[in-house]
Amino acid sequence: MEINTVTHVILTGGVGSRLWPLSRKTLPKQYLELFDGESLFEKTVARNLNISDKTIVVGNIENYRMSNDIMSKFEKPFTHIVEALPRNTAAAIAFAAFASEPDDILLITPSDHIIDGNDLYSSALRKAIALASQDYLVTFGIKPTKPETGYGYIEFEDENVIAFHEKPNLTTASLYLENGNYFWNSGLFCFKAGKFLAELVSQEPEVYWASKTAWEGNKDGFLDYELSLNIPSISIDYAVMERSDAIKVVPAQFEWSDLGSFESVYDYLVEKGHPIDSNRNIVIGTSMHTTFIGVKNCILIYTADALMVLQKENSQEVKQVYQQLESIDSPLL
Repeated sequence: MEINTVTHVILTGGVGSRLWPLSRKTLPKQYLELFDGESLFEKTVARNLNISDKTIVVGNIENYRMSNDIMSKFEKPFTHIVEALPRNTAAAIAFAAFASEPDDILLITPSDHIIDGNDLYSSALRKAIALASQDYLVTFGIKPTKPETGYGYIEFEDENVIAFHEKPNLTTASLYLENGNYFWNSGLFCFKAGKFLAELVSQEPEVYWASKTAWEGNKDGFLDYELSLNIPSISIDYAVMERSDAIKVVPAQFEWSDLGSFESVYDYLVEKGHPIDSNRNIVIGTSMHTTFIGVKNCILIYTADALMVLQKENSQEVKQVYQQLESIDSPLL
């Protein structure tokens, strides 16, 4: 049986707007050394070293030096693809596929997730790689632990995907949890490079050809700005996964969080022994003595130029603060 080359593709272009003010354009959340003294990017590289033969990092012009610094710790050759501007995940993954052989299996992971349970993770990857070698496009489903409104959902039966669903409201999310045949959509994928490109050119030819043109014009992995402007900005979910009939889902038994909100950061830090008061309030970013009176489940986030206090349950609303600052071109971003 032929053994396919497995390439770990790390997507590291996000700015982590829901973790402002900790996460900034100049230092996005995946580079913050908040997690046992390591960044999420570094943890992502380390957990996939043994399963992959090659590594491709897809980042952007604002963060590629930070990625290079972290990759230098591992002393392992890698390909760096540097986007001139964000064009979403369909194009980012297309660049990695163009840089690979058609039969190479691509393991696509964001750079800002926390995953615990090495053996369970390795087991899920092996299952996904086996399915990908049979020309399936594989996604990883996370069993929901609560009615989460910040994630998309995968409706499934066994290994088969029935449908993808957008981020639901609380009532719908509660129904999904009750039904039991819905996973959180993890944003992790596995497939052959050639299979993905064949699906992309079939489903979204404009994305395929514009990405191909931009890739062919790259200089040492750096993509051209003008050519990149022609690429429609669309996610892999919309472009391919929701429309293909070759999809399989692998249930993820490992512990997973995308740390996409302060609520998930709160849960992670508290589990790791972060100081918490009797009303379950915490402070992030300062050792200054802080007292909470008359409030519960609050998070105080301190940085040198910004201070934010929020109710843990309202953490999805931080993105609105980021967008408001963006609209006035604030230097705080």
